[in-house]
Amino acid sequence: MSIAQQTPNHKEKLSVQALILSVGLLLLGLKFYAFYRTHSNAVLTDALESIINIVAGGFGLYSLFIAAKPHDEDHPYGHGKIEFISASIEGVLIALAGITMVIKAIYNFFFPVHIASLDLALVLIVVTGIVNYAMGHIAVRKGAQNSSLTLIASGEHLKSDAYSTVGLLIGLGLIILTNFYWLDNVVAILMGCYIVFSGYSILKKSVGGIMDAADFVLLKRVVEHINECRRENWIDIHNLRIIKFGEKIHIDCHTTIPWYFNALEVHDELKKVEETISDIIPNNLETFIHADPCLPASCKVCSINCPVRVHAFEEKIIWTMENVLKNAKHGIDK
Repeated sequence: MSIAQQTPNHKEKLSVQALILSVGLLLLGLKFYAFYRTHSNAVLTDALESIINIVAGGFGLYSLFIAAKPHDEDHPYGHGKIEFISASIEGVLIALAGITMVIKAIYNFFFPVHIASLDLALVLIVVTGIVNYAMGHIAVRKGAQNSSLTLIASGEHLKSDAYSTVGLLIGLGLIILTNFYWLDNVVAILMGCYIVFSGYSILKKSVGGIMDAADFVLLKRVVEHINECRRENWIDIHNLRIIKFGEKIHIDCHTTIPWYFNALEVHDELKKVEETISDIIPNNLETFIHADPCLPASCKVCSINCPVRVHAFEEKIIWTMENVLKNAKHGIDK
């Protein structure tokens, strides 16, 4: 049974991103208040990351607004690619914040500052960590439902913020127990490195979207499904490609059809191919399916009881990622 994607809901995406931005502003205030009371570098790193949350949230909200616009003459495939650009900016900002945290922590090894009121910091950080994780979970879930990389990136960022908060709490707890205040800088460096990695991961995924990197997970699902549902008149499907334009998914492929079919019969077969693919991607799919006529070599892999075949049927070829993605008709090499 295939897992269908839901219809993207632009209003819901904008509402979730606006909520993330609003909550982020509140948490930013709490974290900087905690830093003001403690002068802890570890707390400051958490607060600095929240600034990035706000900036990235603003970019994300704007990108979702642009992505919601319908396609036009200047953008025939719509405006969805801006979500990849927004996620790229967020990834860069996150990485820069992490680098800044590491630099400041190293500086304070040589020029230490007094740390105080860690008990208050613990309470405030626990609150912000719980809220961040809850918001991140909602954003990732809604992003997956609505095919939105922007929401997924925002959610993963908030969840990584919550994970770093756990590390921060452990570090502050150790400082309270041991009175080794240099641990504050160690925790800040570890958190900074983790945040840099988080930013890099988001950047890598978004750049892949801009460069139309292949989504092999989705390709595998599509190939397996069309292989299960294949019809006798589909002699082969090849040169299958998937391109994402934000929430819209464009698929093109070549389908080999018996050469003696008339135009209406060819159209009906290609329509059935499209409907089969739409079992996997029902609501945000755009297809371009090219019809190829069969060749004499196709007879060996074609099971149709055909009066004009020039070779006997020899073998049914199972469609896999290897042969469906190639730009070549299927055949038997002997």
